[in-house]
Amino acid sequence: MTSETPAKTAGQNQGLVRRFQRWLAWGLAIACALYLAGSIYAGIDDVGQALQTFQWWICVPVLLLTLVNYGLRFVKWHYLLGRLGIKIDWKTDGLYFASGLAMVISPGKAGELLKPYLVREKTGSPMAQTIPALVSERLTDGIAMLVLAAFGVATYASDKMHYITIPAVLVVVGLAVLASDKLSLGLIDLFGKIPKVGGSSGKLREMYGALRTCLAPGPLVVTFLLSLVAWWAECVGYWMIFEGFGIDADLGVSTFLYAFATIAGSAMPGGLGVADGALGAGALQLVPGITEAQAVGSAILVRVATLWFGVGLGALALLKVAGTLEEPIEIESSDETL
Repeated sequence: MTSETPAKTAGQNQGLVRRFQRWLAWGLAIACALYLAGSIYAGIDDVGQALQTFQWWICVPVLLLTLVNYGLRFVKWHYLLGRLGIKIDWKTDGLYFASGLAMVISPGKAGELLKPYLVREKTGSPMAQTIPALVSERLTDGIAMLVLAAFGVATYASDKMHYITIPAVLVVVGLAVLASDKLSLGLIDLFGKIPKVGGSSGKLREMYGALRTCLAPGPLVVTFLLSLVAWWAECVGYWMIFEGFGIDADLGVSTFLYAFATIAGSAMPGGLGVADGALGAGALQLVPGITEAQAVGSAILVRVATLWFGVGLGALALLKVAGTLEEPIEIESSDETL
């Protein structure tokens, strides 16, 4: 702990909030521009008319399915911390997890380090332990989305099979390397010989041990199944949005479209632009009878219900967290931070 005064600490934490506000403003500006461009392409009047015909009561179960996604992913995160021997009460951890939802729109998603940072501040556990929990959480999310997309890629987009196979091969290779102490520790020792950065090899060994704990066969199966159900819930929500437009879409097609679009946009903060475009274009190709206006409207609604709904919840949690911490929030990478 430092000797920061409460006023100074509050000011520094408010600095993080202001930084998030800038990320949010940019994210919303980009999203609005993309949605406007899509609406112009499909015809603004047509999109407006399509939205007027939408059965808005369906938004309630769609948002509930999104909450199922967040809830199961939180259970997974808390379970991983428990596997590492990190004890934190469910209520506090839930607040920290929710605040991380706001950070998906941060540049490079670096803001997601907020969760392991907050856990460290609360429990004293080093980030060399808490970061592997985050990596394991996001990795199992990615594996689940690959599996969901793989069920339909051969049928609906065989020419885009490489979007699934290449990440799948990388995951398998990565897990194989992680499973080999000799290979993994050898790579860490090799890294340790690099001038100026080799001093981090001790922390890397600690992180490797934590990753092995989180991604051991038992925990890997448990967290993968939680992720699979969590993300399929949002796929069902996308299918329900089609139903809200009066479109008899296939649940398998909806699952493939949502999972594939999420994978395609994974490199961008919140998937902005890429995921939105993939949802609209994919629906036009694979959903019989859908109009351009309905495809754009469906993409907008599912992104609001899954991405922006989470960002909003995260923003509220972040404000609460920033106002209650005794220490300033500083998540820049450093040996001391780890």
